[in-house]
Amino acid sequence: MTNKNYRGKFVAIITGIFSIIIGILYLTLITILDSRGPMLPPPPEAFGLVAILCSYIF
Repeated sequence: MTNKNYRGKFVAIITGIFSIIIGILYLTLITILDSRGPMLPPPPEAFGLVAILCSYIF
């Protein structure tokens, strides 16, 4: 086996490990975020003056 083939296999293994780690971190983050419950819209007071002006325009 030449040095070029060995380096290619090494890069492929490192890249595969890196992608698996990213996938596991992503699934963990999504699980944590989903366990917090449904997303609710903010109350009208959170919009401040923008909500008042929009209600007059429309």
